[in-house]
Amino acid sequence: MSIRAFGSLLIRFSNGVFLKPSNSFSLHRTGSLNRNIQSMSWYTCSGLWVSIYGIKFGNSDRKISTCPPLCMGRRSCKIAGRKTAQDAKKTKLYARFGKEVVSAVKKGGSSPISNTALAALFEKAKELDIPRDIIDRNIKRASEKDQESYIEKFYEVYGYGGAGMIVQVLTDKIKRSVAVVREVVKDYGGKMADSGSIMFKFKRARVVSIKATDVDKDQLLAVALDAGADDIIEPSIDEDDSEDETERHYKVVSSMDNYTTILTKLREEGIPFETDSGFELIPLTPVEVDDEAMDLNKVLMSKLLELDDVDAVYTDQK
Repeated sequence: MSIRAFGSLLIRFSNGVFLKPSNSFSLHRTGSLNRNIQSMSWYTCSGLWVSIYGIKFGNSDRKISTCPPLCMGRRSCKIAGRKTAQDAKKTKLYARFGKEVVSAVKKGGSSPISNTALAALFEKAKELDIPRDIIDRNIKRASEKDQESYIEKFYEVYGYGGAGMIVQVLTDKIKRSVAVVREVVKDYGGKMADSGSIMFKFKRARVVSIKATDVDKDQLLAVALDAGADDIIEPSIDEDDSEDETERHYKVVSSMDNYTTILTKLREEGIPFETDSGFELIPLTPVEVDDEAMDLNKVLMSKLLELDDVDAVYTDQK
């Protein structure tokens, strides 16, 4: 079985399915007790191996479990997964914003009165509902002698099935960031691309996200287009999630100039929304891939997002 096929198999059995047969082996050391170790492993909905080990020392048995709390049923498993994803998204937002504060302070000082870039970040914090202590903590961090300024970089990646990815990084150590990104891409079957090979397939835009349950489609179309939106991307349809609409979002795409106008219109109409963190990269022509490639691309993107230097990963996968 190929590595790709095996990886796809792991992804598909993601609801606590028993994947790995139990096994046992013995370790023998001169002058010590024989040790017999038995283990069983599962791959869970959260994407983690769950293992239980039984270790026998002479006549005594001990069990060691590496199991996190198990999901009680398919639906609760999805809810737990969504909460984890939402928490991770918020953590990434706060981390990126903190880096921007450090960079602004390094360039223009810690006073928002004289530092226009820092003043703009105070306003941005209100827009994104970022706690004030995030700003204060990073202003203090910027004054530390060993703290360097952050630099934004974009790494381009070939995924599975012809899909492309853009990895957005804000780092104070470029050599470190490219090394860890390259390692993850290699380990999970992707390929680093030359600069410009993937980026031309995307456009930079401002994005407003609205939960599908919070708005009528026709109302949103009328309000957004009247405010000058460039496009409205409808929520993707996932057959496995057909019973739950709460996590599906419309994305209102606009230019930098019209973004504030759109937010104002949505507020006037009483439509709740989530703003972006400054911009997003929108694919010009989404690429259709098969289910196997889609699953493997999702894993690659997830692993990239686990890296501290990575703030976002964009793909043209449909």
